[in-house]
Amino acid sequence: MGIEKVLLCGLGAVGLTYANKLKDVCELKILADSERIEKYKTNLPALNGVQIELDYILPDETWNPDLIIITTKAQGLESAIEYIKNFIDKKTIILSLINGISSENKIAQVYGWDKVLHSYFIGHSAVREDNNVTQDGVGRIVFGSPYEENKIKVQELKDFLESKNIDYEIPKDIIYSLWLKFALNVFSNQASAIMGLTFGEMKSKKFKKFAKKIIKEVTVIAKEEGISGYENLEKDSLTALMSMVNNGKTSMYQDILADRKTEVDIFAGEIVRLGEKHNIKTPYNQVMYDMIKVIEGE
Repeated sequence: MGIEKVLLCGLGAVGLTYANKLKDVCELKILADSERIEKYKTNLPALNGVQIELDYILPDETWNPDLIIITTKAQGLESAIEYIKNFIDKKTIILSLINGISSENKIAQVYGWDKVLHSYFIGHSAVREDNNVTQDGVGRIVFGSPYEENKIKVQELKDFLESKNIDYEIPKDIIYSLWLKFALNVFSNQASAIMGLTFGEMKSKKFKKFAKKIIKEVTVIAKEEGISGYENLEKDSLTALMSMVNNGKTSMYQDILADRKTEVDIFAGEIVRLGEKHNIKTPYNQVMYDMIKVIEGE
């Protein structure tokens, strides 16, 4: 039968971008609590200045989606895991486009690895101001699974995205790819938030020299975590930086500018936690963590 019904949880920059792509090509519902739904209906979300009408559903309702996409911020993951419980059955595919390296593990602890694919979004940065998102359409969903039991679901998602003309990538090693995106976020999101840098400003030789010291902490921990290809993280993450639009701002830098809570806990916080686990010192990430918490007012 394939994927026909999609449930999306989270209408931030990435969520709204994909809601707009999916709303006319499949049966799409947006999962949210009553307060948030009322807010969306009162002040319609807009992409590139165009307001979008969407179909909403409450967590206590029932429906049988084939695909669930979670696009909340990391802080919203716990609620999202609870919200989707009425919409899960044995055929369900769950996709988390949340930053970091731990959201899939948390979802699978509740619903099982047979339903969860590893995934992330990579592309030009989006800008969110209140309910309006600006994004140029450049980006793709990167996904896959290290588990043979999910081979059919990977193919189902591939077929669905291809049929809807939605850009995607299935890397040979999705776990390495996740760590690559993680390494990019750890140095670019956090440093840009602290220093107020655009992607273009982070492409300088001086900044890249600094970034390598941050990436080194990620690389050492990736080795201890058994990540195949860990030795390529520095080169590959700096190459990824060079592909970013010069005037773009990282999501964490935008959060600081908008006085929103950041995702520092899943970046520096995760590195510090894993450093303690493996008895590895992580001074650069510890300092960035502390500095961003001060900026946030904690």
